[in-house]
Amino acid sequence: MTPTPDPTPARLRAIPSRLIAGAAVVADRLVSERLAAEGARKWHFAVLVALADAGAASQAELSRRTGIYRSDMVAVLNELSDASCIRREPDPVDRRRNVITLTATGRRRMERLDALIADAQRELLAPLTAAQQGQLTRLLTVLTEHHRPSHPGRGEAH
Repeated sequence: MTPTPDPTPARLRAIPSRLIAGAAVVADRLVSERLAAEGARKWHFAVLVALADAGAASQAELSRRTGIYRSDMVAVLNELSDASCIRREPDPVDRRRNVITLTATGRRRMERLDALIADAQRELLAPLTAAQQGQLTRLLTVLTEHHRPSHPGRGEAH
């Protein structure tokens, strides 16, 4: 079957921000669908990775590491705790706050979600060669680093 021609004017199809936004919509859908099939969300994955890669942390530190708003972090941690993926324990230095640690169950969950994310990335980047995939990742990194907000912990993690 022949694909339907894109009716969008060429000038609109050539605007980088429009192309990035369109690709982001597809990327978000692919990742969200895969995670939802496992009863997970992007924020679950972000917290599990942050704990696995950088170790135990306070709720505020996890917010900074992941870009998840502090007000949303409580719900994410409650969901992960209910699934036995994390453990909350009083901080021995400051008993008013909790230290969040990854459990063995959480590590296994993260590894499963990591595989799903990798699968979504393969589907998203399928039309590109390996070299093009690397180049795209490098260029997107340059853009995001350049435009990084001056106040970490105020965004959405993926």
